[in-house]
Amino acid sequence: MKICQFSLSAEPLSPVLLSRALSDTAAGAFVSFEGWVRNHNRGKTVVALEYEVYQALALKEGERIVAEAIAKFGLIGAGACHRYGLLGLGEIAVWVGATAPHRCQAFAGAAYIIDEIKHRLPIWKKEYYATGSTAWVHCSEHSH
Repeated sequence: MKICQFSLSAEPLSPVLLSRALSDTAAGAFVSFEGWVRNHNRGKTVVALEYEVYQALALKEGERIVAEAIAKFGLIGAGACHRYGLLGLGEIAVWVGATAPHRCQAFAGAAYIIDEIKHRLPIWKKEYYATGSTAWVHCSEHSH
């Protein structure tokens, strides 16, 4: 049975628990991605982030994205979880995991999921700066 899960959390994420849910002896590879709150963006010192989310739509679309990745890349299972609320530096904002028979499928599936999450989910990010100012930023922007 293929594992397909997407969730939202106001609490800190546990990569160990999230990855354990994808454990399968048929898998030859597991790839995970963690998006962390970093201390800078576009030349500004960031001290915290806040995520707001339209939960009903985000959950539905998140499940769709994970299911697409499973079908497109032949994954055994995949999952993702995105935080919302106020997050401090170093906290995990988003976690993605993918299992597959081979590593190339797992890497491609995980990359697809995080890219689509950033493009399609109704999640908005507010940055808090060391200067005391704040700004909403586009979550669909890619910073490689």
